[in-house]
Amino acid sequence: DNQLNGTIPTEIGQLENMLFLILNDNQLSGTIPTEIGQLENMFLLDLKDNQLNGTIPTEIGQLEKLEVLDLDNNQLSGTIPTEMGQLENMFLLDLSKCIIMRAQCAC
Repeated sequence: DNQLNGTIPTEIGQLENMLFLILNDNQLSGTIPTEIGQLENMFLLDLKDNQLNGTIPTEIGQLEKLEVLDLDNNQLSGTIPTEMGQLENMFLLDLSKCIIMRAQCAC
């Protein structure tokens, strides 16, 4: 708990060699920047216990090496992006305490 506040800067996408991003238990707000999809080497993304809102960016589906995505206890809404189905290495996805709506099937 570092008590960081404000938004996650879009410049985060310039940290191309980052393997782990752990910003849990802070007071970060705003949306998850789409530039997060540029972190191609990311294994772990932990943004739980913040005040992030908006939707999960589809660009997270570009993080092919991602194994852990923890977005627990935020104010995220919308649906889980279908692009996340491309994350073959993921073994932990925590979206608890978020408001995720299920997609409507066009069957």
